[in-house]
Amino acid sequence: MTAVIVVMAAIHGLRALLPLATDQEVIWTFGFVPARYDASVLAGKFPGGVGAEIWTFLTYAFLHADITHIAFNMLWMLPFGSAVARRFGTVRFFAFFAVTAIAGAVAHLLTHQHEVAPMIGASAAVSGMMAAAIRFAFQHGSFLSFRRGDAEVAARVPALSLVKSLQNSRVLGFLAVWFGLNIMTGLGAIAIGASAQSIAWQAHIGGFVAGLVLFSLFDPVPRAIVQDNNAGALPPAAD
Repeated sequence: MTAVIVVMAAIHGLRALLPLATDQEVIWTFGFVPARYDASVLAGKFPGGVGAEIWTFLTYAFLHADITHIAFNMLWMLPFGSAVARRFGTVRFFAFFAVTAIAGAVAHLLTHQHEVAPMIGASAAVSGMMAAAIRFAFQHGSFLSFRRGDAEVAARVPALSLVKSLQNSRVLGFLAVWFGLNIMTGLGAIAIGASAQSIAWQAHIGGFVAGLVLFSLFDPVPRAIVQDNNAGALPPAAD
């Protein structure tokens, strides 16, 4: 988790030292451009060639418009990403980050097939972390519970199944607020730095849905066998 923040901050710092033209070249080479995959729209003229058609599904997540953009993403990444990182471990965490970022790019591509403007930012992956966290965050003893232990124990409480998650009132309330805010802000334009840019809310939803649905494939913590019958008992610690 710390490594992700350090890498993103370092990349942004290095870009700040580049001439504007060079920085724009970096954005076009490593940002996600849907039109890159559209044979009818300048497809062969974007920087990066065939390689960029592959790596930009992930590399866009490491670029940000300005300090406000990166700070906002990291502000949300810290509580939710930290809990997921403690739970998954390093390898699973980075793999999950990559999968949710890619899912966000795919969602953006499907909804912006002719879009020439590059998409940048870690919001899709951050959304995936938030979705993963709510699978266990509201459980007794977890990091959003009123009665929780230390951070390591709180991150390893047994998770809800996907079906039970979608039946949990607190999870449903979180989903309603999260989807509502993303759709409302995404349908308009907000200021990001010095220029007005539209929010890639479809990418956020793509990352979020991937995080919610694919959580179990990455989760190393065993489920509680009698979770419903022992709601008041403390969950067992995982190795």
